[in-house]
Parts: sequence; C-alpha cells; structure tokens
Amino acid sequence: MNLMQWVEDKQMKKDVEPFGVGDTVKVHVIIKEGDKERIQIFQGDVIAKRGRSLSTTFTVRKISFGIGVEKIFPLHSKSIKKVEIVRTTKVRRAKLYYLRNLKGKAARLREEK
Repeated sequence: MNLMQWVEDKQMKKDVEPFGVGDTVKVHVIIKEGDKERIQIFQGDVIAKRGRSLSTTFTVRKISFGIGVEKIFPLHSKSIKKVEIVRTTKVRRAKLYYLRNLKGKAARLREEK
C-alpha cells in the first residue's frame, strides 16, 4: 500500500449505505452559521454518481416550488452527516439527465419490487 492509498483510506467513511442512481435519498448536511451548526436535509432523486474512492460524488435533484434544484455532494465529505435511502427504483441508465426535461407524472421513477 502506497502513501496515497493510506491517506485516502483514513479519510474515507466506512458507514456509508450503498445506494444507486434512481434511488430517492435524504442527505443530512451540516450547515455552519457563525459559531453554530445545524443539520439541513436535502431530499431528492440521485441522477448521477461518478468517481472512485475518496473523489466519489453524487448528484441529487428535487423539485422545490416548481423549480428543479440539483446539488452535487462529495460522498466522503465531513459536511455530510449521513445519507438515508427513502426508496429504491429500477432504472436502465447510469445517468438520469433526461429527468431535467420532464415534468409532473412523467418525471416519476418506477419503484423496485
């Protein structure tokens, strides 16, 4: 094991639940305001995952007051408290960017049985 792998292994989170593209997740994000901290929950569909090991990121999309909002989260960041899986869906794509053009019932994903 070289030095880079050793450093990455020490910084990686071990308690991350495996989730995939198409799943609906709740991301608990730590927000710092001055000297206080609070947790804010961002719930939406995972539309993309990319990267390996420490540089893994995932994109979550939600509709807020009729406007689509997307956020990219680093999976092993210290600002992410935890990622909860709300429901899993069956998708046939690795990236769900086509959801950006759909509205209403057409943008729903079929739940896995």
